[in-house]
Amino acid sequence: MTTTDDGARRVAALLADERTAMLTTTAPDGTLMSRPMALQEVEPDGDLWFFAQRSSRTVAHLAAHPQVNVTVSSASTWVSLTGTARVVTDDARKRELWSTVVEAWFPDGPDDPEVVLLEVEGDSAEYWDTPGGRVASLVSFVKAKATGQPYDGGENERVEL
Repeated sequence: MTTTDDGARRVAALLADERTAMLTTTAPDGTLMSRPMALQEVEPDGDLWFFAQRSSRTVAHLAAHPQVNVTVSSASTWVSLTGTARVVTDDARKRELWSTVVEAWFPDGPDDPEVVLLEVEGDSAEYWDTPGGRVASLVSFVKAKATGQPYDGGENERVEL
């Protein structure tokens, strides 16, 4: 397991260009629930920012259980981040992160009291990175089968944030 700032920066770099994440919360009855969320910002230490509606189930879940998991995948990268989420009502920060994409979900603008931010303070993450994407994975798989050597699926690391 990596515990350095380099590990956190690596996770942040893998997430930097991603726009959609799956945020998993725990409902008051203990049921895990995931939903797609638009990733607004990734900080160098691995903290993540999202917009949400104050009256949403997501926010209600966080009031009962702030521990969350965020997953992101692309053609060559998978990241699973565990952390603690909190609701942030900082109007200046909302305006800073605001975009026309966010406005599609919240047409009354960043000053609407129903619009809140969710900050996920990352505790740890695990990532899998396969440079070259699916084609490289397929080549590695075929090579493993042909040579009898174990499959090398790319870089896999667990990071404390």
